[in-house]
Amino acid sequence: MLGGICGLVLTIGLARFVYTPLLPAMQMQTGLNDTAAGGLAAINYAGYIVGAMVAAWMDDVRWRHRFYSAGLWMALLTTGAMALSSWLPAWGLWRFIGGLCSATGMLLGSGLVLGWLMRHGRRPELGVYFIGLGLGIVVSALGAWVLSDIWTLWSDQWLAFTGLGLLFFVPAWLWRPPVPPVPVPQAQAHAPPGVSRRWLWTMGLSYFAAGWGYVISATFTVAIVEREPALAGQGALVWGLVGLAAMPAVFLWDLVARRLGDIRALLLAFGLQTVSIVLPALSGSLFAALVGAVGYGATFIGIVSLTLALVGRRAPHNPGKAMARLTLSYGSAQMLAPVVAGAMAQATGSFKGALWLTAAVMSVGMALLATLPEEG
Repeated sequence: MLGGICGLVLTIGLARFVYTPLLPAMQMQTGLNDTAAGGLAAINYAGYIVGAMVAAWMDDVRWRHRFYSAGLWMALLTTGAMALSSWLPAWGLWRFIGGLCSATGMLLGSGLVLGWLMRHGRRPELGVYFIGLGLGIVVSALGAWVLSDIWTLWSDQWLAFTGLGLLFFVPAWLWRPPVPPVPVPQAQAHAPPGVSRRWLWTMGLSYFAAGWGYVISATFTVAIVEREPALAGQGALVWGLVGLAAMPAVFLWDLVARRLGDIRALLLAFGLQTVSIVLPALSGSLFAALVGAVGYGATFIGIVSLTLALVGRRAPHNPGKAMARLTLSYGSAQMLAPVVAGAMAQATGSFKGALWLTAAVMSVGMALLATLPEEG
């Protein structure tokens, strides 16, 4: 479990989240505009969705383990490669490969851990594992805050994060989840047993909305804060609060799901995240930014953890593959939303329109989720 947490810090915290707090410095020092910034985020998620497609196609558990292992060291290499050039196509390549790495930690790593828990009779929940998501955000935020005082150049900061990543690479590599036994072919299924096609489609569309809500805040939170005159210089603080809120929330959402059921818990998380997204659009105050960050951090982690565990439990022979199939819809939103938000911000000079659009998408996802019976 500890190895998996460190793996998430590498494949998500470095390969994905470091881009968020370093984005303002990159824009200031290289002239990267909002449209290009959103495009790079979309390319990162294109890599993520390709990784999800590979994971959804991959039946051999040994290859899933190898792909996960490769993602650990590739996350380090792509983080360092971001510092080598300010050429936009090169950045796009590294962000794409970084997205592939994110899929290995998010889907294959969680699937390997969940499979281990079920094989050993443990409670099949991923709350503890997904501490790595919140920790990855905290590492990226605190790292950017500290490193920006030591190295002001954007490229030096990327290299410094690469060195920091070595601290997590060692335990992640040494304590990788073990290779699971090869399942009996007859036990494989193309869809989770006992789950209707309508349930899967509805959950997939709802998860698309969750992906839209997640990626807008994950990509632009720091940039949104830094553009408010009264909040300049507070971006790293707000981003750090997202991670601090996410870390304990993973336990709380497991408890909420046990009491209310998975669907009701997801509805609650959707509603709270929608409110958190709207707050910065309603007010440019530090209070709104802080409450929005805490609410976002505490809810996106619950949506991801509850959804993946819910689907993974319905495919015990290959939970990572079932998670990957559902994540294709989540990844599609992650690829589309930054482009739309970046273009809207470029045209209007503000992210408020994109935030209101995101809240509307989340509301539709919540309405879809409400049509599902609790028993799935």
